[in-house]
Amino acid sequence: MTTTPFDPAGLLPAGRVITDSGRLASFAHDEAAGAPFGLPSAVVQPRDTAEVAAVVAYCAERGVPVVARGAGTGLSGGANAVDGCVVVSFAAMDHILRIDPDERLAVVQPGVVNDWLRAACADKGLWYPPDPASAPWSTIGGNVATNAGGVCCVKYGVTRDYVLGLEAVTGRGEVVRLGRQTAKSSAGFELAGLLVGSEGTLGLVTEITLRLRGERAQEHTVVGYFDDLPSAGRAVAHVVASGVVPSALELVDRYCLRAVDEWKNMGLTDGGNVLLLARCDAPGAAGVEEADTVLACFEAAGAAWSARSGDPAEADALFAARRLVYPALERQGMVLSEDICVPRTQVPEMLARLERTAERHDVHIAGLAHAGDGNLHPMLVVPRGDERELARGREVFEEVVDQAIELGGTVTGEHGVGLLKMRGLTRELSPAVLDLHRGIKQVWDPAGILNPGKVFAA
Repeated sequence: MTTTPFDPAGLLPAGRVITDSGRLASFAHDEAAGAPFGLPSAVVQPRDTAEVAAVVAYCAERGVPVVARGAGTGLSGGANAVDGCVVVSFAAMDHILRIDPDERLAVVQPGVVNDWLRAACADKGLWYPPDPASAPWSTIGGNVATNAGGVCCVKYGVTRDYVLGLEAVTGRGEVVRLGRQTAKSSAGFELAGLLVGSEGTLGLVTEITLRLRGERAQEHTVVGYFDDLPSAGRAVAHVVASGVVPSALELVDRYCLRAVDEWKNMGLTDGGNVLLLARCDAPGAAGVEEADTVLACFEAAGAAWSARSGDPAEADALFAARRLVYPALERQGMVLSEDICVPRTQVPEMLARLERTAERHDVHIAGLAHAGDGNLHPMLVVPRGDERELARGREVFEEVVDQAIELGGTVTGEHGVGLLKMRGLTRELSPAVLDLHRGIKQVWDPAGILNPGKVFAA
């Protein structure tokens, strides 16, 4: 790709174009440990779709790479800059444009933070379910880019399940509206869903129409401590077999619990080696019955201790602690985080394989998982700046990715492919399917400027 320097004259006001090298560095990468990145030539901060389109059209004509950026909380390198690119930061496009209680939908700009939207919906008796661990910081645009999930997606689905429509700018600089604001439609291909999870390689999303739910019923929390990962995995399998679909089923091992305890002194490690947290939210008495069934599943799997929590504040604190795991581990070093997803019935086997892999490589793989839908987040903590240990950790996780694929799983449940999962994607998808991806990319981005070098090799 032949590029020319980016000259913002006439495209955006000077105050919304960053070219200072010191400031540019802060936009160069996301939170993916060890993923390569370059230095952008400029960062632009548009405030509307027309400005985004003007920037993309300019860059397409001159062969300048364009990388979209939300809050930079990603864990796969999907928002990492390439040398000489223009980073389009959506920080200034952060407005909730409409919340419609009658149609149960919201229209937002991509820079809206997930938790902002959830709070605004709650004020109107509505609920937006996707809730990644980064919800207090990550943006809806970034969630759309990676098809983010979260704690409650085991029952309520992921971001794609809530995207009704999108406005986006293609790689030609054309503005397109995709999807709908009606309850259903059979008009044409489902192109809005195609953009969800495309990680900025097909278009830059500038407006999102989201499906909302009514206010959720009261949740009932079940807590279980287990001696080891295999027994916790059996408990997950028992819950799946029972037919109960909990609104959350989370696994946290002792290493993660200890990291949170050392930071927040919550006493989480007092109960055992592996913690399972479940929630059930069926209305009325059915919710209590579901919780009792989950409790029986925990006990049948050999829980060292289990109970149905009667204290909502205590239950909320436990789930808040689960969200603190990643930042707690970051206090100890560089965190390498995986994002494999396997069939739910294969969770016990995958957990057992993780233990054997850790023993074989003489490392400790921290265990964190959305266990109810098979989305596991094994993590390794390595010393910052230790390139040898970083490379070793990456080799361990390549093996883990291969194991997940062998069990019928996928290389990413919610973090995206970015830079770190490209090899795994070539194992998961056949050459014919990869060629279909590349063909779609060519149609949407004929100049090849949108997030080049990510997801799949050209």
